[in-house]
Amino acid sequence: MTAKTPTIRLSRAELVSLSNDIRLACMRISRRVRFESDRELPPHQFSVLCRLESTARTNSELADIERVSAPSMKRTTNMLVERGYVARADDPTDGRQVILSLTPEGRKALKRIRKHRDEWMLSRFEQLTDDERELLQRAAAVLAKVASE
Repeated sequence: MTAKTPTIRLSRAELVSLSNDIRLACMRISRRVRFESDRELPPHQFSVLCRLESTARTNSELADIERVSAPSMKRTTNMLVERGYVARADDPTDGRQVILSLTPEGRKALKRIRKHRDEWMLSRFEQLTDDERELLQRAAAVLAKVASE
């Protein structure tokens, strides 16, 4: 028989403080993973590659998804085209639109950058105790639940 962990009731002020602490920690980790683990592409360009991984899209679709202006997205995709990571094709149903898709080199870049990011996180997790890693494993499930709501 396992011992049951006691339930801890947090006051509203304690819950607000916890919410702030978790939000800030998540933001810091995200920022560090993006900027310290890889220097190949700026975060906004990497994000566009991720958006094109499963399906081709137009600049307008990408701008809406990324919540940026159409001219800003066009600059970003132009840079990715110049690097050989994204290809342009005319939309067969609408001659005014251009369809953007990943090139084989773009897929390689995505894989390479993800590997660097995973290695960066892994190197930090290797420094933790078994108990801390187990706690993070449980917290990951809870944070995924929070993020999905």
